[in-house]
Amino acid sequence: MKRAKRLFQINQTGILFLILLFTISCSSTPDEPYRTWTEYMGDPGSNSYSELSQINRENVDQLEVAWIFNSEDKDRIMWRKSISQANPIIIDGVMFFTSPAIHVIAIDAATGEFIWRFDPWDGEDGTGRSRGVMYWEDGDDKSILFTAGFYMYALNAETGDLISSFGENGKVDMRTGLERDPEDIHISVTSPGRVFKDLVIMGSTVTPAPGHIRAYNVRTGEIEWIFHTIPYPGEYGYETWGETAWLTAGGANNWAGMSIDREREMVFIPTASPDPAWYGGGDRIGKNLFGNSVVALDANTGERIWHYQIIRHDIWDWDLPAPPNLVTVERDGEQVDAVAQVTKHGFVFVLDRDTGEPLFPVEEKPVPDSYLLGEEAWPTQPFPIKPVPYTRQFISEDDLTDISPEANEYARSRFENLRYEGLFTPVGEQETLFFPGTQGGANWGGASFDPETGILYVNANEIGHIFSMRRVEQDLTEEVTVRERGAQLAGLNCMSCHSGSQSSNIPSLENIHENENLSLSHVENIIRTGVGMMPALPHLSDNERDAILTYLFELENGSEVFTDDRETEEERFRYVTDTSWEMFLDENEYPATKPPWGTLNAIDLNTGEMVWRVPLGEYSELTEQGVPVTGTYNLGGSIVTAGGLVFIGATRDEMIRAFDKESGEILWEYKLPAGGYATPSTYEIDGKQFIIIAATGGGFIGTDTGDAFIAFSLPD
Repeated sequence: MKRAKRLFQINQTGILFLILLFTISCSSTPDEPYRTWTEYMGDPGSNSYSELSQINRENVDQLEVAWIFNSEDKDRIMWRKSISQANPIIIDGVMFFTSPAIHVIAIDAATGEFIWRFDPWDGEDGTGRSRGVMYWEDGDDKSILFTAGFYMYALNAETGDLISSFGENGKVDMRTGLERDPEDIHISVTSPGRVFKDLVIMGSTVTPAPGHIRAYNVRTGEIEWIFHTIPYPGEYGYETWGETAWLTAGGANNWAGMSIDREREMVFIPTASPDPAWYGGGDRIGKNLFGNSVVALDANTGERIWHYQIIRHDIWDWDLPAPPNLVTVERDGEQVDAVAQVTKHGFVFVLDRDTGEPLFPVEEKPVPDSYLLGEEAWPTQPFPIKPVPYTRQFISEDDLTDISPEANEYARSRFENLRYEGLFTPVGEQETLFFPGTQGGANWGGASFDPETGILYVNANEIGHIFSMRRVEQDLTEEVTVRERGAQLAGLNCMSCHSGSQSSNIPSLENIHENENLSLSHVENIIRTGVGMMPALPHLSDNERDAILTYLFELENGSEVFTDDRETEEERFRYVTDTSWEMFLDENEYPATKPPWGTLNAIDLNTGEMVWRVPLGEYSELTEQGVPVTGTYNLGGSIVTAGGLVFIGATRDEMIRAFDKESGEILWEYKLPAGGYATPSTYEIDGKQFIIIAATGGGFIGTDTGDAFIAFSLPD
């Protein structure tokens, strides 16, 4: 029975009082279910669904650009430029979103006219990514809450001014409250949290620290409660880690956002893998609760109600990538409220919303053991029987690319030298194939859900990744020059990502001193604080960090003898695990498996069956050569409407498309000025329906950057 319903088993006077109290408690956002877009992903249940139907199957081909707003800050982020993934929210005719440089901007939602902008960087270059903002109101008090860098800010929604009563002069340092030294912590928040009553519940990306969930007072910025995702002694799940993990381990965080059931007063939080992502020795021994889990908490107190762990002891970097959809499905003739969680390895787990019990059978199957010294892979993993997977779960030589004989030959020669044992193949010192890779099946765009039909729409990547690891035991007491030590440390800490290897759009460090966009001070700041997917490197001492900079920028002190500023003998010896990473591609950098490489999938959550599955995106140069549409690498989410449509950008070909939600047929498409790697929003102003998408390109897909936010509508 719903928790809220239990409250009503009292006398009639109590009923009237509680109805009033409940109405007030839910007034933190002005929701009109499925007709407004006042929260990230449209509603508290993250369903990205709209009842609006003015734009529909019959007229969607008439859509035209209503207005374009250019944020004019696309070059304010030096690495992975122009990476706005914002899902705009609309409050009383005003649209709020974050720009590529993570400025908060308010514009007129009907015309695109500028209202105000807030720059958290005080004119400096911003770093990171953002998917949007949060809104809270109580009477005349109206706040926009968002994060940039280490801080959460509260702004007056009407003026964009800082609210001085929140934290310290309008901002809260989110490094505090994790019970580690704040100066050693790098933290950022890509996805908005959820507002509940006078609380704002937040996750984060954090290194090297635990990803505890915290609820802040929306008025004062004070922490009201905390849930330990790496349990402390005496707490549930403590025994699933090494004894001192609560003091030393990191990760198990929520970077993907969350969903909230305000009636039940429950928040549903998907968590990421513990750190390090591909190696779980030492304090990572065990199942590692609450990593890779859906965790249901009491939104008032942070108390655990239930959890369901989807990956035991993750060594594949298969974070739960998106907020769960809060859905209602038919089971055995009854309507059951549920939680539907999509995953990177291509499954949907459908769980009872009150208990966390699976609504479809789940088998616990044996998986391969690890070959790494000190690693103990968990012997089994859960496999849902239904819903059916939306990505391939196994590939063989017969599944390698067939777009040309040359591509197939190259892929075969690569494949035969990889270690691959199917799903859950653990990484080793030999090059290892993960399929699906770490960026799909699903990713942060998640799924949209149609409550009228029970159908879930999820876009997916079917691209493998290749990993390998090496162990280095290095004596750091040997006498070397500053430049030599810098080269060693850059090799251990940087080159696995910044090697300029095939398929990587991460910049190479070669000749970095000649890059006019990357000053020494900027790179030093990145090493200290991190940027985007690159974590901070707080384990480096001051002299070690300076040595890396000396090596990269060929500074004059390179020939001097390196001075070790570590205090103890033990600190001067390290056992290092280094990881290399690349996509599994052919010689022309197309995916090395048979298409489709990107898909849009419609799954009936009542039956667990696939309704339709179509390629998402197109390489026009391949189509011109007679290759059927392949789908492309895609990042961003979909929305579904009562007008019979699914709207999605996300694709490498920089299109936004409308699909018939019943058949998967493309009914409309539009070439954006830059990739729409974000989830659209839809809303109505004065009887006119709009579709809005951030078209700013860049990011992991690496296409050209832009700064446009484009709204579409039907002709007057």
